[in-house]
Amino acid sequence: MTFQNRQTGLSMIELLIALAISSFLILGITQIFVDNKRNYIFQQTQASNLDNGRFATLMLNDYLGKAGYRRSPSELLETAFPQRPADADCLEFASGSAVTGLNAQSGFCIRYQPNTDGELDCQGEASATYDDSKPFISPPAASMIVLAFKFEPDAGNKFQEGSMRCKSLNATAPQYVELIKGVASFRLNFGVGKTDMLEKEINTYIPQSNWTVADGAIRSVRYSMLLASRENQREGADSKILTDWLAIATPAEQTLINANDKNRLYQVAGSTQTLRNLMP
Repeated sequence: MTFQNRQTGLSMIELLIALAISSFLILGITQIFVDNKRNYIFQQTQASNLDNGRFATLMLNDYLGKAGYRRSPSELLETAFPQRPADADCLEFASGSAVTGLNAQSGFCIRYQPNTDGELDCQGEASATYDDSKPFISPPAASMIVLAFKFEPDAGNKFQEGSMRCKSLNATAPQYVELIKGVASFRLNFGVGKTDMLEKEINTYIPQSNWTVADGAIRSVRYSMLLASRENQREGADSKILTDWLAIATPAEQTLINANDKNRLYQVAGSTQTLRNLMP
């Protein structure tokens, strides 16, 4: 009696077909993974830009809301805020004014009276001591809080390293401290009116770099900042946000940003703040 030997299992053709089908499935899954990872990075990067923008506007608006604050509303502006000469950081504060430009840099300076004894400034230092147990009592001149805010670009044109900084001019050791990072560019305009502080009307907005004390009292501050991510976070060559920003940029700024764009993601944050404490 003879037995015929039979071989069981997959044939070479069946194995090749299975490998081909598996390869297509693996390629599809890999592409889905890559697309999801790219989308995740985009969403996380833009979320970071948005968070930075919200934090920056919240903080700057909060400080601008304090500009010109008087603890005694009946005190004349000229008495509460006397003329202050220009220094290495700030331009001159005219009598009765609470905002001025930054000296040879992009930014602004504000001043206000502390609401309470030992109120902290942006450097975390307390204002000069005074008796705040009674309302509507003007604090001494020594307790006046004077702050300088400036945009500091990165020296190596790494836009994600640019920052907004603050310095307390009445601190024991005045120095600029970082408030927010990731600022690629910053624009600032001052809304001015007539010299008379009782006039409410804002006639025009002047770029900070062109403003002088002779242009009139600053009653409004308009700012916008371009926030940037790390390099190579953007797919494709175009960015609508960047295109719109560059449309009104100076030729020098256009050249600088275009040369160092490197496919970053961008977001714009800004606000216009009327100095309500200076309004009659």
